[in-house]
This record gives sequence, structure tokens and C-alpha cells, in this order.
Amino acid sequence: MAERKATVASRVGLHARPASIFAEAAAAQPVEVTIAKEGEPAEEAMDASSMLSLMSLGASHGDVVVLRSDDEGADTALEELAKILETDLDAT
Repeated sequence: MAERKATVASRVGLHARPASIFAEAAAAQPVEVTIAKEGEPAEEAMDASSMLSLMSLGASHGDVVVLRSDDEGADTALEELAKILETDLDAT
């Protein structure tokens, strides 16, 4: 299982616009990706491409989240998605 941690940089966390941008990017990946707050069990991770899941995650600015995928070649996808999370999407 590939795994990558990222710190949420957007000032409003993963809500509204940042969640929409991230969900769209996750859906465009060739692998399935899950997301969870750091410290939560992997089996409680949610679909990273689901806007509803991202909103219910409740990730705020500065929270660390864990991206995971069991699919082959996931490292590149997780790195790309982590970069999105580590960008203040409210400032763009």
C-alpha cells in the first residue's frame, strides 16, 4: 500500500472550493485514492474523489491527512494530490 502524508494548507481547510478542486484531481487519477486524518485507522479512510467525503472529513487548516492507494503506480498520484493539499487554494 502506498501512503503519503500532507498538511492541509488552505485557510478554510477542505471545504467548498478546496474540496472541489481536490476531489476533481483525485477523480482524474488512474488509481483509487483514500483520505483520512492522521491517526485514524486505514479502514475508516474515505474516497478522496468524493466531495461529500471530503466535506465530512472535517480537515482544517494545518491538519495532517493521509492519502493511500493499493493500486500499482500510486506513488506519483499520491505525490500530485499531496501537492494540491499543501497549496493554499484560497489564495489562487
